[in-house]
Amino acid sequence: RMFKTRPMRTFLTVLGVSVGIGAVLFLVSLGYGLQRVVLNEITTADSLLTLDVSSGAAELLTLSPVDVDSMLQIPHVELVSPVITLNTQVTVDNFTGSNQAYVIDNTFFRLSGVTVDYGQLPEEADIHDVVMSSAAVKLFGLEAEQIINQPLNLSFFIPSQGLEGEDEGFEVAKREEPYRVAGVIEDESANYLFVSAAALRDLNLAEYDQVKVKVDDSDYMGEVRDRIIEKGFLVSSLSDTIEQTNKIFQIIQIVLAIFGLIALIVSAIGMVNTMTIALLERINEIGIMRAIGITKKDIRIIFLVESAIMGFLGGLGGIIVGFLGGGIVNLGINLLAKTFGGRSLDLFYCPAWFIYFIIIFSTVIGLTTGIYPSIKASRLNPLAALRYK
Repeated sequence: RMFKTRPMRTFLTVLGVSVGIGAVLFLVSLGYGLQRVVLNEITTADSLLTLDVSSGAAELLTLSPVDVDSMLQIPHVELVSPVITLNTQVTVDNFTGSNQAYVIDNTFFRLSGVTVDYGQLPEEADIHDVVMSSAAVKLFGLEAEQIINQPLNLSFFIPSQGLEGEDEGFEVAKREEPYRVAGVIEDESANYLFVSAAALRDLNLAEYDQVKVKVDDSDYMGEVRDRIIEKGFLVSSLSDTIEQTNKIFQIIQIVLAIFGLIALIVSAIGMVNTMTIALLERINEIGIMRAIGITKKDIRIIFLVESAIMGFLGGLGGIIVGFLGGGIVNLGINLLAKTFGGRSLDLFYCPAWFIYFIIIFSTVIGLTTGIYPSIKASRLNPLAALRYK
């Protein structure tokens, strides 16, 4: 009946709680969304089970095919993918530029989590397909979409060593077969391309810069890591980076939630004010109820239920406000990104458990704001309440 007799005041109170809850949902969803975008960019299921092995700065220790074979013999190692880094000269039409080439097996993309933004990843049989970074593409005055399926010629600079293992310069290995650009990675930070090792078997490259080792189960990551470290190699994994990234985003989410809670506290104060005003307007009514036998407990329950209902409705409204605000902001940012040649991203994400938490939390907030008015109402003297004007 109170909601019907004071509909505007009730609506504004619920709206205030909705704005506070919506602010919390909006900011926390932004934190989860940014975390999801970053992790989706750098991870795949296989990359989380992969160890990156390198020889480090040690000059006497190198990664050779023998080392790769020994890693394959370690229990729970499922796959090993070596990587060789070479300086390369790339010719597209009449333009020639220098790039860094990563000579890889086809499994590298799956183990590293690398995906292309334009075109597609090479098939295993397409040994003359390459993947380039967008920075490398711009060296030739082209856009990513324009270079897909374009032919190019490659020349590799192979380090040559003397009898004592010292570098004596480079040998140029020019490839007569034309290569084709299959895909482009959106990366403006470095010039590089990925080349299939199957097309360079004749060069007898026997020293690797890095090896990716996939473990069959995450429970054995530590055991395999220790076995490889015993061989003298440096080992890191993407899962370590993910763990650190998650910790950083947890801090970001907490900070964003604190800003949202400030708005919620302001809304809660407004709700306390509404329930206190409702108490003053209903003092005579409370006196009549007490006179006909309504107990103090019943009076408290009436006020607590009213405040809990308003908190619950505020939670539902907050979910609508939060999702509506996130959708509008996300749409605006994506339109702006497309205008400047970027790609669209979903910057907001809210897990289902957080929506349930929001509803329960808002109901509890409403219930809490009604505690003081309910106690004060139950303690009113019936005769004084009947005389009150």
